[in-house]
Amino acid sequence: MKAGVQLPDVTFHTRVRDESIGGDNPFRWEDKTTADYFAGKRVVLFSLPGAFTPTCSTYQLPGFEKGYGDFTAEGIDAIYCMSVNDSFVMNAWARAQELENVDVIPDGSGEFTRKMGMLVAKDNLGFGNRSWRYAAIVDNGVVEAWFEEPGLSDNHGEDPYGVSSPENLLKHLKAAKAEVAA
Repeated sequence: MKAGVQLPDVTFHTRVRDESIGGDNPFRWEDKTTADYFAGKRVVLFSLPGAFTPTCSTYQLPGFEKGYGDFTAEGIDAIYCMSVNDSFVMNAWARAQELENVDVIPDGSGEFTRKMGMLVAKDNLGFGNRSWRYAAIVDNGVVEAWFEEPGLSDNHGEDPYGVSSPENLLKHLKAAKAEVAA
């Protein structure tokens, strides 16, 4: 993956809140496409191995959530967190993390992740197929900047984190803005 590449067109099976349903689980199924999320917007997309996992829950997701205002100041319209998890898991994780700014995208079957070239086996951890950790700045569905953790491979013994951190993406956005202003 690299800058200039169009995101793959897929359909995501999501669960969205619908108060008309009532009860303890007021959600309904709603299919959303790549275009629904990315068309006409400049966004940060980051993908990680799994909801509720340590690095994802302690650093990456909370960092993007807390930094939302800094990202919008740099021209970002939305921040999306994707994982090869179903919508039930992603929604439960969003609630547990008390997300207000970052939206989660469930890639339950891994179709988007596979088409991005980022689907890896994590059988060594009992996870099955999951996403390699990466982030991207995406403008109207086209990758503007790409941030991939080193060592992309199946059953990698480590979970590298740093290249796709919110701090690194914000640093890139600020440098790009300063370069344009100069």
